[in-house]
Amino acid sequence: MSKVTTSDGTSIFYKDWGPRDGQPVVFHHGWPLSADDWDNQMLFFLAEGYRVIAHDRRGHGRSSQSQSGHEMDTYAADVAAVTDALDLREAVHIGHSTGGGEVARYVARAKPGRVAKAVLVGAVPPIMVRTPSNPGGLPIEVFDGFRASLVANRAQFYRDVPSGPFYGYNRPGAEVSQGVIDNWWRQGMRGAANAHYECIKAFSETDFTEDLKAIDVPVLVAHGTDDQIVPYDDSAPLSVELLKNGRLKSYDSFPHGMLTTRPEVLNPDLLAFIKE
Repeated sequence: MSKVTTSDGTSIFYKDWGPRDGQPVVFHHGWPLSADDWDNQMLFFLAEGYRVIAHDRRGHGRSSQSQSGHEMDTYAADVAAVTDALDLREAVHIGHSTGGGEVARYVARAKPGRVAKAVLVGAVPPIMVRTPSNPGGLPIEVFDGFRASLVANRAQFYRDVPSGPFYGYNRPGAEVSQGVIDNWWRQGMRGAANAHYECIKAFSETDFTEDLKAIDVPVLVAHGTDDQIVPYDDSAPLSVELLKNGRLKSYDSFPHGMLTTRPEVLNPDLLAFIKE
């Protein structure tokens, strides 16, 4: 397997497909998943001639189950270690959910020439939790509930999330795919419980306001209006307001996991943005 070892000895697994001279498109997965969550998009862009890369965040998938580093600064440093090792230049970074936060933190700090564009899909920025400066956020009790469910029965919790709000399968008339649910569970259970527990704080309490303000490259913010995990009104429009060169693309009634449920819509939109 292809891996990069970080400065603290953590091994980061990555996939790297396509022509070496193709423009790199780097995918960042959500919690508690792995690079596999982007398989559809990776195959799509591979067929379009791009070089596609996706890594497993530390404590997730095939990367090391490290004791520490489960916060956004280290996640971004791990991404930098991968992009430096592969010498990726003028790359497009696309992040979903927690991966969107990782993209914001990395792109804001990236070396000159590393990043051409970025995409945030159903992403957690600017900040999820309710605070005095973010009164529209979700109460901390929501995330405490995530932590309690993970500790009590992680295996069952990782059935309940994809069976319900993640893909909108709890909505009337939803076309439920057992394969999609099973794949979510498979990815989640391969990771480390400690990493997933600590990542809840990372994705819910990290404030990306200054990261978004610092990003100079064009950014597409894509979000479903029926996102039950990262509510639309408290995330996407606010992120676009903070970005220097941001564009909002709203998807009516799409769920949080729209990259899996509606790739036939999302993929061409991503391609069009990259080609502009």
